[in-house]
Amino acid sequence: MPPEVDRVDDAADVVGRPSAVDSLPSRGVGAAGGGGSAWRVVVGFGVVSLAADMVYEGARSIYGPLLASLGASAVVVGLVTGAGEAAALVLRLVSGPLADRTRRYWSLTILGYGLTAVCVPLLAVTPLLGGAGLAVAAALILAERLGKAIRSPAKSALLADAASRVGLGRGLGVHKALDQVGAFAGPLLVAAVVAMAAGSLWPGLAVLTVPGVLAMLLLLTIRARADASPAAGGATAAGPPSVAGRKPLPARFHVFAAAMALCTAGLVTFGLIGFHLVRAGVVAAAAVPLVYAAAMAAGALAALLTGLLYDRAGPWVLIALPALVAAVPALVFGGGLPLAVTGALVWGAAVGVQDSTVKALVADLVPRERRATAYGVFAAVQGAGALIGGAAAGLLYEFSLANLVVAVVVTQAVALVTLVGVLARTRPAR
Repeated sequence: MPPEVDRVDDAADVVGRPSAVDSLPSRGVGAAGGGGSAWRVVVGFGVVSLAADMVYEGARSIYGPLLASLGASAVVVGLVTGAGEAAALVLRLVSGPLADRTRRYWSLTILGYGLTAVCVPLLAVTPLLGGAGLAVAAALILAERLGKAIRSPAKSALLADAASRVGLGRGLGVHKALDQVGAFAGPLLVAAVVAMAAGSLWPGLAVLTVPGVLAMLLLLTIRARADASPAAGGATAAGPPSVAGRKPLPARFHVFAAAMALCTAGLVTFGLIGFHLVRAGVVAAAAVPLVYAAAMAAGALAALLTGLLYDRAGPWVLIALPALVAAVPALVFGGGLPLAVTGALVWGAAVGVQDSTVKALVADLVPRERRATAYGVFAAVQGAGALIGGAAAGLLYEFSLANLVVAVVVTQAVALVTLVGVLARTRPAR
């Protein structure tokens, strides 16, 4: 048997032994439907994420050029995009425990996706608002990220419950790959529309209304089928089973969260990357979404590969993440188009690992009924890193690219040491 990461257990801290929560009988994804039912949930959420990612990743690919066209400086771009990522992460500290406490996993998931479907197309009107355009754009970007914060812990708990039946690494990797297809297609759609509009950005944002509507229709369909299923009551209906006497999250989880926060702090936002590519004359504004799409394709491949390796060889595959993050600034800001594109691909691979295989280890480190809470806490710690890292990267970019590269390398060295300390405490199944 391949090595597995430790799972929290009151009786023993031995890898491979499921916790008391994991051993609870459940209907729905597990007992009633088996692996086939679990895969339907995983793929269903994957298709929803595909459509939703077309919306917010399509918009995200031109946040830098959009904000610059509205009068933003590099510092403002770094601050807005960093604050957006921080909001998407930190506020999960509230939404995660709320999902576990109320078990309204589906309601929170639908609400969060709804905010994204509404706020992103509204960015199309910001160039028409004159001096108020920048403030409105910043507010909509933050509101869209709020939607991500609301839905993510609840959706992740539902998804992890299904993926655990087919292999956490593989299940989350497949979901992330589908997610990244949307992240690839969205920027391509935006780039095509912007090109047809002679470089005007607003039509590319307006067209994202279509995948937004499709995402909501697909999500509501999955929800309706879950209600109609005789297996309702398990993960597909209300979420993971609830048990009394919830204990604090384990210390090892918190140390892992700190290591991943350092990775998030060091991973410069694509908003700043896009800003640099245009300002330095590396690519035209209309081509930035193409670079972003290529990065998302790299993320899909990285998620699938590391997910498979996670299930087969264990969590040590995650030591590649700090190295990926450390390489990005030197490549993206270090020269012409070939290096910049290579850096963007490495950036995409790091994002793919962060959003898939990292989440598999989170699910394995905590009891099943605390997963939404754990995802919320984990994201909040990452959010602090995103806010600090986004602002710091914007400032360092303006004053010294060399210092930015050094700062990221040092941060990732600390992240690697911390991560190795966590992984060294895992033991193979006996």
